[in-house]
Amino acid sequence: MAMIALVSLGLTLTAEAQSKAAPVAPPAAKPTATREDAQLYRNTTFGFRYQIPYGWVDRTQEIGAQDAHSDAPTKNARGQDAAGKAEVLLAIFERPPQATGDTINSAVVIASESAASYPGLKKAEDYLGPLTELAIAKGFKAEGEPYALEVESRQLLRADFIKPLSDRLTMRQCTLVLLAKGRIVSLTFIAGSEDELDDLMDGLHFSPAKSPAR
Repeated sequence: MAMIALVSLGLTLTAEAQSKAAPVAPPAAKPTATREDAQLYRNTTFGFRYQIPYGWVDRTQEIGAQDAHSDAPTKNARGQDAAGKAEVLLAIFERPPQATGDTINSAVVIASESAASYPGLKKAEDYLGPLTELAIAKGFKAEGEPYALEVESRQLLRADFIKPLSDRLTMRQCTLVLLAKGRIVSLTFIAGSEDELDDLMDGLHFSPAKSPAR
């Protein structure tokens, strides 16, 4: 997840620039029903789906390609090499990252990283330390203690961070952590308010857990 953590936390720079820029352009028109499937990201490996907000832009391939062609090896949250073990699953933004605006550019970034990148990692809680360390290093501060969260019968861990950018702009980040199939799946939501974070998280849904075979 380190790759995605760097992407999501790096959005601070975008938000700082946008806080001094021109007003946001009008939102894109709502797609027709024939494009509805394009608004749904479905991951059968980990059994979840995410409803992409209308008018948002998808930068998954671009971000993944940038990392794949980077001269420096990918680093995980401990700063260890993790080349080839991290993958951006979804990276979407309310508006293009380079676009100007006077609000936080909300985003959802989902990534998967090999749990083997963290020696001794046995449960999702073991990842919270490295995640918090990285957030603090990027200028964020923890908001409250991490806690267990159930989303449609799936157990995840939630960690919240904030970073004031100005007197009226505060970047809020919520990261959900799931350990499944030997992978750490991080689901990071970024917005300018708690209500906006809640709205973004409402788009996340998990498939019912399969009952053990008898």
